[in-house]
Amino acid sequence: MKIAYFTHSLDSCWNHGNAHFLRGLLRELIARGHDVRALEPADSWSRANLVGDHGEIGLDAYRSAYPELSSDRFAAADDVVALIGDAELVIVHEWNDPALVAAIGALRKTGVAFTLLFHDTHHRAVSDPDAIRAFDLSGYDGVLAFGETLSEVYRRWGWAGRVWTFHEAADTRLFHPPEQEGDRNGLIWIGNWGDGERTQEIETFLLRPAQAAGLSLDIHGVRYPDAAKDLLARYGATYRGWAPNAAAPALFASRIATVHVPRRYYTTILPGIPTIRVFEALACGIPLLSAPWDDSEGLFRIGQDFLMAPDEAAITRHMREIRRDQDLRNALIASGLETIRARHTCSHRVDELLAIAATLNQLPERTAA
Repeated sequence: MKIAYFTHSLDSCWNHGNAHFLRGLLRELIARGHDVRALEPADSWSRANLVGDHGEIGLDAYRSAYPELSSDRFAAADDVVALIGDAELVIVHEWNDPALVAAIGALRKTGVAFTLLFHDTHHRAVSDPDAIRAFDLSGYDGVLAFGETLSEVYRRWGWAGRVWTFHEAADTRLFHPPEQEGDRNGLIWIGNWGDGERTQEIETFLLRPAQAAGLSLDIHGVRYPDAAKDLLARYGATYRGWAPNAAAPALFASRIATVHVPRRYYTTILPGIPTIRVFEALACGIPLLSAPWDDSEGLFRIGQDFLMAPDEAAITRHMREIRRDQDLRNALIASGLETIRARHTCSHRVDELLAIAATLNQLPERTAA
């Protein structure tokens, strides 16, 4: 099948989590013999920030880890007909310009024979619904939503029967346990500061517990203002700055555990969505501790695949147990890997995507939503 994916950026993962999953998804499609093209705007903010901070060398880790991947960069004035070419399946990510989203939908409405999907992997449908409702999706055949609660939002908007829950997953070609174990010590947290919406949670479930448990803590990510860096320093955490996602497996391999601190939207008005870091960490064979969130879809075995703590005292206790109990660490690693390999790899998601495309090809022409 010929597939075109319009992303915000394939090159850059700077504050752009979709790149993590997309790289693994496209690589799996290519490995199965599909003809895949990624298209990204020439002026994407993620790539601009990455290159601005680190230069072109900042792209080296991605290029080295994914030699089979590349993207075509396009300008706003480029013709969508030429960009799509003879693709049979076209997927458009929600971090694209509304004008582009509308233009591709308008082309589909003319009867051009490709299947067209909108891919939503963000909380804006609930945190800024007007931004998503501004997209003209009337020409689209369906929606891929990265969690069931997000799918339900689209059903309320008229997409019942044409929205599919399509979770992120781990690229197990890259995210896997180290081939040879080395020394591990301390904790690692990889996450962006964002807009400060989880400052309290980071302090409660990461910074204070790590200090109380006597564990060193390395933190990687972007968009940390001076006040955030000062907060980390007060708790003895070391801020390491941005790390390319392709380097995450090696970073995980040097630490005894990592922690998941969900953004507040994923614990309140859009629960049940773990985001990509949970899948990647478990795939790498590092024990995972988590602040509370509602695994409403039963994606994992809480207490077996990872330890979830309801409060600060509990996660501090878990950190102390993790530090001293190698058997506990081994059990969590084995269980987490088992669940990822059974249900949450990019290979599983390719199976799901191809099944969705096949379903749409069997449906009568859709009614505009």
